[in-house]
Amino acid sequence: MIFNSGVWPTMITIFDSDNKLDLAGNKRVARHLMKSGAAGIFTVCQSSEMFALSIDEKVLLAETILAEVGDEIQVIASGHTSDTIEEQIEELKAVAATGVYAVVLVANRLDVKNQGGDVLLKNAERILSEIPDIDFGIYECPFPYHRLLSEREIEWCAKSGRIKFFKDVCCDAELQKKRIELVRGTSLKLFNANTQTMLNSLQLGYDGFNGVMCNFHIDIYNWMYNHFSENLEKSEKLQAWLTETCAIEGPAYPAIAKYHLNSLGLDVGYTMRVKPNENLTAEIKEVSAELIEKENAMRKFLGIECALVKN
Repeated sequence: MIFNSGVWPTMITIFDSDNKLDLAGNKRVARHLMKSGAAGIFTVCQSSEMFALSIDEKVLLAETILAEVGDEIQVIASGHTSDTIEEQIEELKAVAATGVYAVVLVANRLDVKNQGGDVLLKNAERILSEIPDIDFGIYECPFPYHRLLSEREIEWCAKSGRIKFFKDVCCDAELQKKRIELVRGTSLKLFNANTQTMLNSLQLGYDGFNGVMCNFHIDIYNWMYNHFSENLEKSEKLQAWLTETCAIEGPAYPAIAKYHLNSLGLDVGYTMRVKPNENLTAEIKEVSAELIEKENAMRKFLGIECALVKN
């Protein structure tokens, strides 16, 4: 399998007022992202509040998104949250059985106690052995602790032939340069999750972007991916703008992403299972309104017609 290069959103999960999965709402968001130019969708990830989902909910969410987009774009999913390797294998098997394009491993779950590379690689080998016939991704998820992959671990992933999608959360331009060399000539594709280094990573040869801000203005991220090599002046101005605007992904996320999507008319509500006290504050409303104005100004500068996709 070959992963699409480009911009991959980390999809948020929509819950109804009873705090249950809102399947219709999740379908609307998936359709919006697909129509707005997503190369693929990463669901059942941290943005999806996967640590607060049951295994049945993880499976249902993956199945729902996959069914909604069909064969039009690729869908990958994680759900890799358990502590013991035995539990992890069971949850990963369940997600794999949905038929997603790949199952994404979480680096810190492969080394729960941060014991080092030997533990991580032993657990990764066991998972790949017990779940055959499917491709994997790997993700340097910052929760519950941020576990970066070493050069040795990245080389192992690249040579495995089974791990083909790497969500890079190193946020370090120099380290990104080394990682490009480590995977060169292999089937492992690199996707940067850090907005501040997006332009640099694309110039180095990264295969795309896989970050939370795609939930806000994926069309603008798509412009960067599609035009960075031919219009450096605009790309550099856009990079500065992206760096400024991505500050909202801090303590207010994912509440502000849900509010933002509601502002676009997607009717996804505001219910969350993480940071529930931040569901809808006056500050979030104000920041979102300001962002919409900034987005429209940037679209005009870039020559993008319109981001809004009504469903």
